[in-house]
Amino acid sequence: MRFLSPTLLAGLIIVLGVSTSGADDWPQWLGPQRDSVWRETGVLDKFPEGGPKVLWRAKIAGGYAGPAVADGKVYVTDYLTDADTRKASSPQARPKIPGKERVLCLDAKSGQEIWKYEYERPYAISYPAGPRCTPTVHEGKVYTLGAEGNLCCLDAARGTLVWAKDFKKDYNAETAFWGYASHPLVDGKKLFCVVGGPDSLAVAFDKDTGKEIWRSLSAKQAGYAPPTLIDAGGVRQLLIWHGEALNSLDPETGKPYWSVPLQSHMGMAIMTPRKLGDYLFVGGPYGKAMLLKLDAGKPAITEVWRGKKDTAVYPVNSTPFLEDGLMYGIDQPGQLRAVKLETGERLWETFKPISDKENVRQVGSGTVFLVKNGDRFLLASETGHLLIAKLGPKGYEEVSRWKMLEPTGTAFGRDVWWSHPAFANRCVFARNDKELVCVSLAAE
Repeated sequence: MRFLSPTLLAGLIIVLGVSTSGADDWPQWLGPQRDSVWRETGVLDKFPEGGPKVLWRAKIAGGYAGPAVADGKVYVTDYLTDADTRKASSPQARPKIPGKERVLCLDAKSGQEIWKYEYERPYAISYPAGPRCTPTVHEGKVYTLGAEGNLCCLDAARGTLVWAKDFKKDYNAETAFWGYASHPLVDGKKLFCVVGGPDSLAVAFDKDTGKEIWRSLSAKQAGYAPPTLIDAGGVRQLLIWHGEALNSLDPETGKPYWSVPLQSHMGMAIMTPRKLGDYLFVGGPYGKAMLLKLDAGKPAITEVWRGKKDTAVYPVNSTPFLEDGLMYGIDQPGQLRAVKLETGERLWETFKPISDKENVRQVGSGTVFLVKNGDRFLLASETGHLLIAKLGPKGYEEVSRWKMLEPTGTAFGRDVWWSHPAFANRCVFARNDKELVCVSLAAE
């Protein structure tokens, strides 16, 4: 066998564009494995004086949907309207406004637009700034779900429509009060979606053709939680948490394995269900939370505890992170809490990720997105700050913070940023209602 010399091998790596640096994409909600872990190395330990380097900024319109990064491209959805969505934002009202939903594809290195796909879509939802769901990029296609139930499969390179569904027309579904927010999930040939129609709350589509494979479940409140896959009891289980119960389905057929009632407040089943070992946690605001233990031999569960006063975490917009027997999550009033998973016991809490100055206890909610990188966390706060912090059983240690974006949304009388960033290519990609930014987080 003839071996290549080190010099020739290095040359081939450059020519072929092969990276040895371990760069990752962020092709869907919560990252490549949907676990809120950013596995790239060579990331800075703290922000330099004046902040990290902003590589580019691109003008976009409104929306809560986080970006996805894959194959050198950034995908993001937004909403073009002449209406003042800040004035229309209210937890009680569903104003009717005209506008266009768009899917934008940008070059990840320059921010230059490659293509866009758009369609007319009037809104009648609370907080109507724009779409909620992060695009899902898989094998040359990008899947997007708009705030009023428009599911699109697009060619990821050209932006041409491959197939589409309108959940309201095709399934007689009603848009939830705060719009569709359940990020679609690809599994092999299937695309799982929370549709919300009669006997079709959950639907599996053929990801290439859009043909329905199966439909399952009914509920008055579809909720906002994304479909989630786990391995437990010797089988793969598809978790669907709607506003009334947590359900486990056979992902191949849609047939139920088990269901546990958990009545949410106003249908606010939002977070992604979290599994750690044999434990499974779901929770929402106003004291709605439970921990289940998964059976090792069959698809079944036993209930360990339900949330009580002074226990657990009750998140609103963000998903807790579980590791080493602990759960870190942003509770409804806005404090970051550490909880002992097996018992629900609270170990510590802090409001620092939200603000050192604002009395967030008075506004009744708070949003911070948690992403693990190495031995620390990156926290994207609703204030527009990106924080580097270490979390452990003894407390919160803030390492560094930097104002990344202006919080252009509004809620409960304060400005907020409610969009989950993407972490890829040693960069953070983040959007508000005016711009998408790419910032280098590479170590010097």
